[in-house]
Amino acid sequence: MGAGIVGSSYTVDTPMSIHFLTGSQNKLAEMQAILGDVEQLDIDLPEIQEIDAHKIIRAKLMEALKHKKEAFIVEDTSLYFDALSGLPGPLIKWFMKTVGNDGLFKMAEAFGNYAAEAKTIIGYTDGSGNIEFFEGSVRGMIVAPRGETNFGWDPIFQPEGKDKTFAELTAEEKNSVSMRRLAAEKLKAHLS
Repeated sequence: MGAGIVGSSYTVDTPMSIHFLTGSQNKLAEMQAILGDVEQLDIDLPEIQEIDAHKIIRAKLMEALKHKKEAFIVEDTSLYFDALSGLPGPLIKWFMKTVGNDGLFKMAEAFGNYAAEAKTIIGYTDGSGNIEFFEGSVRGMIVAPRGETNFGWDPIFQPEGKDKTFAELTAEEKNSVSMRRLAAEKLKAHLS
């Protein structure tokens, strides 16, 4: 099961099929490259607005279980600015829609604090209603937008130890340092 990225040492195979609740083809592709056999399930679920990503994920999984009693994962990938006491966090989608990457960079610049954390939290249920969380995070800094992407805030986040933003890294390079990979590996260990 799950070939992932050819030649990559970052692929994690899943022992069973899991449905990933997402409408994002980019997130699906990254998760499949990391976990292998993950099937997309794009159902319209309400998303509560909350500062705590765990509450958002729990609400989505509980709603999904009303449709089917199966193994599901939901993930939230957020960007936390040190200068803004953790904002935008799970509200990143709305910050992107209102101020975009340029505005987010200008916020960090205005505070003179570019430190940030990118975090992925994966919520998993085996279909019984029990929910477990698996987290991965990467420290980095907010930079002026660099690189072409259609994947959110990747052009402004430069992970520690790299001289490129997520948008400038190849898919394999990004997966090697990704918070999504770290969270997915924890999920894989749990499933094994």
